[in-house]
Amino acid sequence: GAWPCISGRTYDGVRHLMPLFPLADAPLDVLRDLLRGHDCLYPLAERDARQLAPGRFSQAGSPDDADYLYRAGQFAGYPGRALAHKRSQVRRLHAAHRLEARPFDASQAPAAHAVLQGWMQHKGKSAGEADEQPCLEAIAHAARFGLDGFVHFADGLPVGFVLAELLQPGVHAMRFAKGLDTHIGIYPHMFQHFCHHAAGPVEWLNFEQDMGLPGFRRSKRSYQPAALIPKLRVRLRG
Repeated sequence: GAWPCISGRTYDGVRHLMPLFPLADAPLDVLRDLLRGHDCLYPLAERDARQLAPGRFSQAGSPDDADYLYRAGQFAGYPGRALAHKRSQVRRLHAAHRLEARPFDASQAPAAHAVLQGWMQHKGKSAGEADEQPCLEAIAHAARFGLDGFVHFADGLPVGFVLAELLQPGVHAMRFAKGLDTHIGIYPHMFQHFCHHAAGPVEWLNFEQDMGLPGFRRSKRSYQPAALIPKLRVRLRG
């Protein structure tokens, strides 16, 4: 129809509707009808929320939903005291192992599967938990989803992979990054490698939201984000 949307639930169980049309084009009655059976419009950028009729909608943002945005230079050299630990981890990883990175394509899917399985085991996750199923779909359909990345090997064994999506020139969303805990430093190494070797220039990396998970939050903040990008939940008043 004229007003396509995606219906779903947020990580904390809120029923949301993601509009796939310019909000400014939709009359208030249309938005009211679309929201029947849903709690809010989500995720909305601030510029989209500003297009809605003032006084008729309420909006709120949660830090759990905000995307982490980083300058690529943060990863290219891990400069400064705040990132010295990352710099040291990468240096030790290179000293201890023979590292190799292969561009991701269908031939690298078995290696990515092996990493994902190892990651699940190390995290104590059962089949279907965490983001296993979306990750398997991304591996299987990377080309269709517009995902590019690398599978990383240490001493000939697969130990990590990244799959990223180009959002706009120079800006990449890191959709999936999995590494084995047996190889400390694999994550900062993979992010650094991506910034140096991705097809086309890399100016910014978006690590997406932390979903309120303490481990994700500590990890993402440890890379010193340049900004947190809010994603708003907008509700119709009354």
